[in-house]
Amino acid sequence: MKNIQASKFDFIKIIFEYDFVNEPAYISNKNKRNVPLILGVEAIFRIKMNDKLYFEEELAILEFYKSLFRWKEKVKENEVPEFHYYSVEYADYDDGSIISLIPFSDKARVKSIWGESNIYNVFDLTYIVNEFLVLEQKMREDIERHFNIELKQFIKHIPYSTSG
Repeated sequence: MKNIQASKFDFIKIIFEYDFVNEPAYISNKNKRNVPLILGVEAIFRIKMNDKLYFEEELAILEFYKSLFRWKEKVKENEVPEFHYYSVEYADYDDGSIISLIPFSDKARVKSIWGESNIYNVFDLTYIVNEFLVLEQKMREDIERHFNIELKQFIKHIPYSTSG
């Protein structure tokens, strides 16, 4: 992933990693409308900040991808909306979303209700938005390659929640 240098006083590096749980033959293009199968496509997803593990959970990766994809469509040069990932599989979100990007001023914070450690994580806005956009692109490419599918055929059928 490409790194953009933030201010010399507060640069925090973020790394997103994921490992698919399902075998490549688990889903194919002919399953584009099979919601239970779509939600069964999973990956172990990790977020590391300055090489320290912040988040690690098994996620419905197509649902998470769609949340990123929809957020990316709303990002403008001078306007970055909040990103929130909720899963249709979980009902209790009183404490917040599974993964969030909260912009403020020229900074942003990454948060999770399932965060494994308390890490100071105020990022330069340009840097963190770029990392989330790179994640969306890389994830699309990796999902399509691993499962030999075309996500554009699936995207309208992948369920996702915009709020808890």
